[in-house]
Amino acid sequence: MDSVVPVPVVPTIPIHGSEAVFPVRRIYCVGRNYADHAREMGMDPSREPPFFFGKPHDVVVPGGGAIAYPPATANLHYEAELVVALSKGGRDIPVAEASGHIFGYAVGIDLTRRDLQARAKDKGQPWDTAKGFDQSAPISPITPVSLCGLREAGAIWLSVNGVEKQRGDLAQMTWNVPEVIAHISGFVALAPGDLIFTGTPAGVGPIVQGDRVRCGIDGLGELEILVV
Repeated sequence: MDSVVPVPVVPTIPIHGSEAVFPVRRIYCVGRNYADHAREMGMDPSREPPFFFGKPHDVVVPGGGAIAYPPATANLHYEAELVVALSKGGRDIPVAEASGHIFGYAVGIDLTRRDLQARAKDKGQPWDTAKGFDQSAPISPITPVSLCGLREAGAIWLSVNGVEKQRGDLAQMTWNVPEVIAHISGFVALAPGDLIFTGTPAGVGPIVQGDRVRCGIDGLGELEILVV
């Protein structure tokens, strides 16, 4: 059957150490998953049930590089995050089985139009325009679990123009990766190709045109973007 419009291209992300690629199905993001970041956003860091928001799958920027400063904002923020790539899906995945659904990990940046987010929060509106704009999810190549030196604990950091702005530890997550997978699967059926951005530590802040942003996670690698 003919299509009335061109068939959309499925975004893909390179896989470290391979010529294969990872096709992106959906992007899930965990909000306020580090207590110190919850505090800096004026929220209670208690271990309340996690909440989630999404980004369109075509906002990924594989490998980073040049990122256009988005329109309709005067307060673009960075958020360094561990990204989980799934090779298996399902509903109501038990925490004890969740790790078996992971294909690999990547370093990501959740770019946020903070002024639009604040406005949406004040009015009780969705965050879509604040979080899901073009090029809002730079991501490093995905490292398969079998090749990854990532552990449950390890530094996650971000710098702007060589000045460190964020530094935390994966062990500081309020909800760890298996718990996050299990929670999301209680709401929707996860599937191969899904990405999960797992939250950011404290130190988020603004970036402007000309800023060079680097971030990394111990045992995983680094990612760099230039705001143009």
